[in-house]
Amino acid sequence: MNQKRLPPQPHFFISYLRVGRLLYYSLVLFILESLVYWFFLKKSYLSGGWNIITVFWFCCFLFSFVHIFLVMADGWSRYQNYKRAKDQFFEHGFKTRIASLYLESKCQRNACIEAARELGLHNEVISFYHSRGVRWYHYIPYFMLKDPFFIIRKKFWDRTFLEKNYTSKYDYRKIQIDLAL
Repeated sequence: MNQKRLPPQPHFFISYLRVGRLLYYSLVLFILESLVYWFFLKKSYLSGGWNIITVFWFCCFLFSFVHIFLVMADGWSRYQNYKRAKDQFFEHGFKTRIASLYLESKCQRNACIEAARELGLHNEVISFYHSRGVRWYHYIPYFMLKDPFFIIRKKFWDRTFLEKNYTSKYDYRKIQIDLAL
């Protein structure tokens, strides 16, 4: 990586929000959905106790409420991907091998693209993904299409919601300030 041209580095919280922006949009929707389902669940329960309609609203509420936490765990995992990708790109420059590690899902690609953007390499990453057939509307992760039993695979849970904490090797804001002097 040519360290003489390190673009301005955002605060880590800005990067965190950018990496998971699609996830955080869905987080807001799941929160709103949970509130709506809670309203209907409460109304149904108070008007007739536990019946089939109440159970239906309970299942809807439970589904959306659990997704709030899944989305937060997914966002945290994508931030770990972002930090790892940024370190890898910083150390080695753009390499297709690095970008390929984050090819499987839209959220992982977004994490990789954001890491590359902060290092001035995003055009190369986007071009690589485009050459591999990735398009902007590919929201469903490729592994879900390849393996319909993905939900029972340990790799899915580890990679999607339980990504290990990654501590960045570099303080990019400090490096950017030092290079500007």
